[in-house]
Amino acid sequence: MVKDPRSGFLSHPPPRLNHVRDPFEGLNEQQCAAVEAVRGPVCILAGAGTGKTTTITRRIANQVLSDTFAGNQILAVTFTDKAAREMASRVYGLGATGVRVKTFHAEALAQYAKLGRTSPEIIPSKGALLASIAQRLPPPYKFKPVRDLATEIEWAKNRRLRPDRYLDALNGHVPPIPPDLMAGVWRQYERKKGTMIDFEDLLERTLEVLADARAASIVHARYAAVTVDEYQDVNLLQQGLLDVWVGRRDDVCVVGDDHQAIFSFTGADPKYLLSFPDRYPDATVVRLENNYRSTPEILAVANRLAPGLGGPQKMLRTTTAEGPHPELRQFAGGTEEVAHIVQEARRIHLDGVPYEQIGVLIRINGRSEDFEEAFSQAGIPFQVRDGAFLRRPAARSVLARLKRETGSVADAVERVALGVGLGQVSDDATDEEATRQADLERLVRLGREFPGDSIDDFVADLRARFAPEEHGRGVVLLTYHAAKGLEFEAVFLPRLEEGELPYHLSAADDEIAEERRLLYVGITRARRYLMLSWAASRSTGRRARPRPSRFLAEIAPGAGAAAGAPPRRSAQSGASDGPSDPVASALRAWRTRVSRDIGKPAYTVFANDTLDRIAALRPETLGELIAISGVGPAKLTKFGEEVLAIVKSAAAV
Repeated sequence: MVKDPRSGFLSHPPPRLNHVRDPFEGLNEQQCAAVEAVRGPVCILAGAGTGKTTTITRRIANQVLSDTFAGNQILAVTFTDKAAREMASRVYGLGATGVRVKTFHAEALAQYAKLGRTSPEIIPSKGALLASIAQRLPPPYKFKPVRDLATEIEWAKNRRLRPDRYLDALNGHVPPIPPDLMAGVWRQYERKKGTMIDFEDLLERTLEVLADARAASIVHARYAAVTVDEYQDVNLLQQGLLDVWVGRRDDVCVVGDDHQAIFSFTGADPKYLLSFPDRYPDATVVRLENNYRSTPEILAVANRLAPGLGGPQKMLRTTTAEGPHPELRQFAGGTEEVAHIVQEARRIHLDGVPYEQIGVLIRINGRSEDFEEAFSQAGIPFQVRDGAFLRRPAARSVLARLKRETGSVADAVERVALGVGLGQVSDDATDEEATRQADLERLVRLGREFPGDSIDDFVADLRARFAPEEHGRGVVLLTYHAAKGLEFEAVFLPRLEEGELPYHLSAADDEIAEERRLLYVGITRARRYLMLSWAASRSTGRRARPRPSRFLAEIAPGAGAAAGAPPRRSAQSGASDGPSDPVASALRAWRTRVSRDIGKPAYTVFANDTLDRIAALRPETLGELIAISGVGPAKLTKFGEEVLAIVKSAAAV
């Protein structure tokens, strides 16, 4: 470590270099324009695959090599340690030594420790503290994933809220548990945290330290120019820090793509990127549109989606050779869809593509299980980013409790699943809770299907069925969010259906817009092979007969003729024409009678979606009924036997 004599900040010394490269070497006209702009405010709107990192690292190098700034006068910030290491390596490789490249949090920690004269104890994760708090919540909220609670606290802190202002600032935002309970969880978390701080506290406290003019002047003396990577992902707290770091000066460069803004759940807001030219009227704005990743055929699909993404238009232009046409395909059912993807992954691999260069993108983690099982059975290695089925909370909870169970496998698994909250989920469940419920439902089904009576054998079968997950080797299963910043030779985008993408919780215009951007991110991960698919029916999930995603109509109008089309409605009543399935009709008639008898609205008995799922799955036992989303323990006790009788009777007609 070395100490900068001007500020006292510690940093790693740069590597010794034997040569200096030309920062303009091999760049296109747009990239050169960005690299040449070494002074003043600069905004680089970088489309997917357009050489964003190359451009900003070359620009930083040119700032140093042109003697515009000394290396140790430049601060570059990004969001992950991996990205920071990559940026630093490229900058130093160009001969621009001394530049400080850090994440927002790493730089804030250095400033807080130096200027605040303290060494804070930072908790690495909120999970441990929140787990004990969650256990004291009333059911069904005690089963909520701890990650949901942590994300909500981060959402609030990134907006610079405090527990006493949380409820008044929700403004339509829906927390993972009732707002008053969530506020209580946050207050308890702060009490348990004591003198320790979390990563959001770190940014807030650094801002408090920098509110002192003398402290801010030290930072300004240290850094004369600032560069911010992935600027579409900054939140209010990070923007506050950036404003202090820059001060009244204007040597700031931001780079980002509003078309890839997909992290609003963390508080990220692309408005800071989009409004940059308004805040700096003299800003140099450069658009990068030459794509070096995808074939012309794949870019054609992405560009059809682009007009609906809003913001400054960036039509990606190809620089690569032609490739196979993307496949858009509907399957009769989910099983056929999975089987086809497994088959195609093997075929592409035999054509010379490493399995690690094949990505299957899913909307939530709970959709990985079918693929894990299918790839395992096919003998194809795979890896799951952010946790495979057996490593996620639901499976870990059930497997831990099964050790103490006796009796039949089916009964034991169902008993344990109910005990950890199976079915106790609302229609506004978060991604994490939806994943947990899907995992619990899958475990119950597997328990019923297991032919033996030994719980130990069932657990062993699970580990064989969903293994091996080989970290770093094999086909990559990951969510759209986890895929941001990555690229694959081949990309599969299954389940492009209403309720899945766009996700069923996305109703407001800005939420639908972000779902469209998710699909755009997914498409632009592919270099040569791309398949988009959907199914006419599903045996699992929220909808037995899903409709194609509305976004398919934008990509290929013929592929999703019915995409996004609402159910036909009666001109007189405005109500849905109603189901033609005799089971669904019988269930609705029964619900009408019950609601009249108890004097409450029909939806309080069962929601339409729940009745549709019951009609499609036709449960025969209480265990099968409770496994259906929307049927909680209270409703099972109250209506379970009646519902099963109606299903049995109507199905026999």
